[in-house]
Order: sequence, then C-alpha cells, then structure tokens
Amino acid sequence: MKDFLLALGNPSLPFLRNALYAGILSSILFGVVGAVVTVKRIAGLAGSISHAVLGGIGLALFLAARGILPGMTPLAGALLFALLSALIIGFVSLKAKQRVDTAINAVWAIGMSVGVLFMAKTPGYTDPMTYLFGNILFISTDNLILLALLDGMVVFLAYWFYPQLQAAAFDEEFARVRGVPTEAFFLSILGITAVSVVLLQTFVGLVMVIAMLTLPAGTASHLARNLASLMVWGGVFSFLFSFGGLAVSWMYDLPTGAVVVVLSGAVYLLASGIAYRRSR
Repeated sequence: MKDFLLALGNPSLPFLRNALYAGILSSILFGVVGAVVTVKRIAGLAGSISHAVLGGIGLALFLAARGILPGMTPLAGALLFALLSALIIGFVSLKAKQRVDTAINAVWAIGMSVGVLFMAKTPGYTDPMTYLFGNILFISTDNLILLALLDGMVVFLAYWFYPQLQAAAFDEEFARVRGVPTEAFFLSILGITAVSVVLLQTFVGLVMVIAMLTLPAGTASHLARNLASLMVWGGVFSFLFSFGGLAVSWMYDLPTGAVVVVLSGAVYLLASGIAYRRSR
C-alpha cells in the first residue's frame, strides 16, 4: 500500500491519479444511479444498453468511413443509440404492456446485431470488442470533466426531485394517485441511466459498469433505511471498491477492472452472508 500511495504522488504517473479521480467521480454516479436501478429492479438495463450501443458505434464508424457524416464519432453514435434504446424499452414496457426484462433482452440482441452488420460493411477491419471495453488507467482530463458535469446534473436532479423519485421508485400506484408523473419519471430514469452507462463504459469498461451499478448498492442495502441513505452508502462502497481495486491491481500488476469487480463481489457476498446469519 505504501508503494501505491507513493506512486499516486509521483509526477511522472499522472494516469494513476486520473484513475483515482475517475474512481471518485464514478462512485457518485454509481451511488445515485445504482440505487435507483436496484430499487426499480432494472439492473439488466445496464447490460442491455452497454451492448446495444454497439449499434450506434457501428453506425457512426460506417457513416464516417463512407464520408456521409465525416465528423461523427463513435461516442456520439453510442449516446444516440443509448437514448434510443432507453426510449424503446420505456415505450414497450409502458404502452405495449410488456415485461421490462423482455424489452431489455430484445434491445440487447438487436442493438449488438445492428452494430455487427454496420461494422461488417465499414471499410477496414473493426474489432467490436475494442469499443465495449474501456480501461480506467487510460482516462484523460477531458473524460474527467465530462464525468464531473454528469455527476453535477445527476446529483442536482436527484436532490430536486427526491420526494417524487422516492415515491415513484417504491410504489408507483401510490405516486400516481398523489399526482406524480410516474411514466415521465420512469423514462427520465432510463435516459439518465443510458447516458451514464455509455460514458462510464467508455472510460472504465463494460464489466465494471454492470457490476458497479449493482454490487455497491446491493451491499449498501444491508445498511440503508431509505433511498437517500442507499445512494450515499452505495457511493461510499463504490469508492472503497474502486480505490481498493486500483491499489491491489497496481501492487500485483493485475487488470484494474477485474480486481474491482472481484473485490466488490466478495464484499457483497460476505455482507449477504452476515445478513442471512443475523436473520436466522
């Protein structure tokens, strides 16, 4: 641990400090968004959007390579498909009265398939996995600024609309009776989750995003008594997992994302086991 702390202060290793800053900023998103996703039981949404955005990435690469939209970036295509996927999931579950998990799985499969088709017609070889797996050690200052802006927006919205959000998250029928626009809140939750997943996936990687949207909140659920405390404890656990995973991966030369996920899973299972023994 001492070597890791010394490396953080080393001027020649700015990428390590950026990774730490990314862990802090990501923890805020994981805490707030993860709590809502866990309470609404739409954790599969993260995996669906993470894979469905491949369609937008493939479309962006195809249009740029063909000269149709030369300035279109893979990130822009990913954000476009993420929001489109969220709207489709919301429409199917609300208007078509289909189960949310059915819509999520359908968008997952269709989005990936569309991306593969576009990439197949893009001049030059394109590896789809390159755009699905990021690396927290490669995060740049511009990426940190984007994360900070998204953090500010999400925290502001969660604070301003907290009573309505809590009512819509736990009891939609009660919230609807009290005049809360539950459908609008549901679509907003899907949209914010979609944007968060795309940015976090690009910066820290697909597997880490899916795990960190659920495991810190799941661990925090054993301590939290309401939605606000679940957000706070989820953010705390997310930071601890990120910091611990970064330190262990640096000391033992291991992939950072994988270490963070394993550490998160181990603590979650331990907390669940303790809670089970207490309940007995």
